[in-house]
Amino acid sequence: MRIFVAGGAGAVGRQLVPMLVAAGHQVTGTTRSAERQEWLRRVGAEPAVVDVYDADALRIAVVDARPDVVVHQLTDLAGGFEPHDLARNRRLRELGTRHLVDATLASAARRMVAQSGAWLYAPGRLPHLETDPLRQAMDDPADVVSGIIELERLVLATEGLVGLVLRYGFLYGPGTAQGAPGEGPTVEVAAAARAAALAAERGLAGIYNVVDDGGEVSNRRARAELGWSPDASDPA
Repeated sequence: MRIFVAGGAGAVGRQLVPMLVAAGHQVTGTTRSAERQEWLRRVGAEPAVVDVYDADALRIAVVDARPDVVVHQLTDLAGGFEPHDLARNRRLRELGTRHLVDATLASAARRMVAQSGAWLYAPGRLPHLETDPLRQAMDDPADVVSGIIELERLVLATEGLVGLVLRYGFLYGPGTAQGAPGEGPTVEVAAAARAAALAAERGLAGIYNVVDDGGEVSNRRARAELGWSPDASDPA
């Protein structure tokens, strides 16, 4: 398959892109960095240097790649988790996702896999299932929930798009802020990437919790429908 990975050189992308290439897929990965552009080439992907906020350039990049699937792994948290960082990331999830969805519809692709979060469920029964409600959004530019709700709406409810949303736990491992699992739902970054690789090829539209075993969020659907497990050593 031809797979377009938005955020191909980010924390998840650096695990995901080599997996996809090793599986025989033709991969295009986006970056805004010349250094990361060279990394994408070295691992066998075609780099696309593009800013997700430039809707015209993004549409051209996606259309030119002729993807069967678009994978959305974009975040904007390199600076940290202060309110201004969270506000910037919310903007990416809202406006950046809108641009990526529009670019996908302009191409031949009709399947999109997108990164979301599994730590935003409202208090209730445990373990949380994908059908459980999220926390209520707040009128705050730095509100994480608002950005997630809009991202999921765009991916799941856009006509003509088969959307799969992966609600990751807090990432840990290489290239992340955590070397080991912390509090809340967690998932090792390579296992998160493997879920995206599997979702690119299989699974029905909808939401999948991608989290470690034994916590307050259930990963049963991802295990059953994607054939995924949180063991980072499992092959995709």
